[in-house]
Amino acid sequence: MPAQTHSDAPDDLGLLKSAAVHAGIIALGFFRTDLRTWTKNASSPVSEADIALDNFLTQTLRAARPAYGWLSEETADTPERLDHARVFIVDPIDGTRGFIKGEDSWTISLSVVENGRPVAGVVYAPVRDEMYEAALGTGAMLNGHPLSPVPRQGRDRLIPAPAAVHQELAQADIRYSKGPAYPSLAYRLVQVAAGQLDAAVARRGAQDWDVAGADIILGEAGIDLIDVCHGVPRYNTPDTRHAALAATGDASLVAPLQEALRIVYGCPQQHGKAEQEPK
Repeated sequence: MPAQTHSDAPDDLGLLKSAAVHAGIIALGFFRTDLRTWTKNASSPVSEADIALDNFLTQTLRAARPAYGWLSEETADTPERLDHARVFIVDPIDGTRGFIKGEDSWTISLSVVENGRPVAGVVYAPVRDEMYEAALGTGAMLNGHPLSPVPRQGRDRLIPAPAAVHQELAQADIRYSKGPAYPSLAYRLVQVAAGQLDAAVARRGAQDWDVAGADIILGEAGIDLIDVCHGVPRYNTPDTRHAALAATGDASLVAPLQEALRIVYGCPQQHGKAEQEPK
């Protein structure tokens, strides 16, 4: 049988879900064990589990879609991906620090991007057994149930953010409680789609693999993920970094939250350029 070279977004979503579940089984074999770990790029932790998952996902996804490009946090980047209309964008373990510490909200974040925008994506939290998923035009789901960004009644608005952003929001007299600081940026973002958080942000310097999977889930739940300097994020460009990002299901938070991020992080001098900073 000839290799498949193109598919519809729902077909790609099915592939991503299957790969994420199998990757989760592999990851759980390393979780809360005596892991080999090291540091890359001066400050980012990486473990043997990250590499094992990256190897599995590379083999599984690229074999299924050989005509797609590839961008992964744990694979050396090459400009060859820019020649492909469709590209896998992969974070084998998002929230590696939490994974190493034994925390339970790390995720596997996978997406397919077409012409700069995600068309299918999953954010899977194996320990919590939570599969967030979306394909273009089909809605967002959590474990097979439609995601609703409507906040739960009877609680304060929840917004996890760096201290400097909290300070700016306080000066703008925004009333809310500080949300939980999940180590996985993708997980924080999809909690907005699920209505568990009222907003989530990313510092300047988040990479494509940190956010592409969550982006399509947010979008299909009716929530925009916005680059506060450039608008709608574009993926699979020569520079994979982004300016500060914000997602919120509360319209009253959009303007003050984006302004707070611009004050704290500024905007890069050149379009599409952003300095690397922690998530």
